[in-house]
Amino acid sequence: MSSNDASNDANNDSASRALVRGGATLLSASITGLLLGAGIAWIVGNSMGTWLLARSAGITAYVLLTIVTLTGLWLSHPKRYRWRRPSPPTRIRIHIVLTVFTLVFLIMHIVALVMDPYAKVGWTGALLPFGSEYRPLPVTLGLISVWAGLIAGITAALAGRMGRWWAPLHKAAGLTWVLAWLHSVLSGSDTAVIVVLYIVTGAMVLGMAIWRYSAKTPADAQAEFHAEVTR
Repeated sequence: MSSNDASNDANNDSASRALVRGGATLLSASITGLLLGAGIAWIVGNSMGTWLLARSAGITAYVLLTIVTLTGLWLSHPKRYRWRRPSPPTRIRIHIVLTVFTLVFLIMHIVALVMDPYAKVGWTGALLPFGSEYRPLPVTLGLISVWAGLIAGITAALAGRMGRWWAPLHKAAGLTWVLAWLHSVLSGSDTAVIVVLYIVTGAMVLGMAIWRYSAKTPADAQAEFHAEVTR
């Protein structure tokens, strides 16, 4: 077997393991969300139980997604290697763990909404655009956010196999946060109460994005040097 064949086999094995881990994580998160949602609603024992669970899980998922987005921008910064602590592998692990927790609370949010007879979202609204009776546009924005997040997660899991293509596709993570912000602001019946949360987190992500994308990459520095030399 040639070295190229061995390398391809290793990449295929790595991709397969990533898909298995991703599937197991999704299944575990789904079951966890379902059980916790049913359990808490049963304990609360009133008509608002599932709605309260859905709202709290949704806000938690949003806050976690904001942290995931901030760490993602930091991890992609051209000067990230100047920071020695935490180590690069530890940073990636933190990013992944936060993403998994975001997924858990997101699924809990969706399951609780589907279970709540007063929310009027149902499986149709949770899975299909404009399928919700309650504020169809904001709910659809949240659904598209989930799709974009899945694209970002899958491309990250297959990064070793996709080569240079994974990075541009992984930028769908930014769209995930923007749509989640819009979904949260427009769909929440208590948005006015926690509007400060959305203003602060929006400013944080915007500031981090400006800091990230205004930074010069090695390619930018090389282009400037070439321009000076050839002037």
